[in-house]
Amino acid sequence: MGNKYTLQEREDRRSVPRSQTVFFKVMLALNVLGWSSLVVVLVLFHFARPDFISGVQEYWGIQGRDAWVPEYVSAMRIILQLCLSVSLVSIVMRARRSRRQGDNLGVNLFILIVIATISLITLRTMAV
Repeated sequence: MGNKYTLQEREDRRSVPRSQTVFFKVMLALNVLGWSSLVVVLVLFHFARPDFISGVQEYWGIQGRDAWVPEYVSAMRIILQLCLSVSLVSIVMRARRSRRQGDNLGVNLFILIVIATISLITLRTMAV
C-alpha cells in the first residue's frame, strides 16, 4: 500500500517559519560562537608559537623566541574546550529537535568537533 502522499504534496504544518523560531536563533548563535572561538584559537596559535629563525637572522645574531608562550597555550586549551562543549551541546539540541526527513544533519558541527578534539590532543601531547 504505502503512503498516498508524495513528498511534494505534504504541507509544512509549522505555524512559523523555522528561521523565525527561538530554537533556530539559539542554534545559529551557538554555531557562530563555536566557529568564532576556533578563529580566536588560530590567532592565539599565531602568537604562541616559536619564531622562525632563518639563517640570515642567525648569522646577524638577531634573537628570536624559540619556545612556546605558556599563557597563550593555556588560553588556547580553555577556548578549545569551550568550542568542543558548545559543539556537543549544539549536536544534542539538534538531535532532540530534528525529526523530519528534510532536516539538516549539521555536518559543520561534526567537523568543528573533530578539529577541536584533534587540537586538544595535540596540545596535550605537545611539550611546552
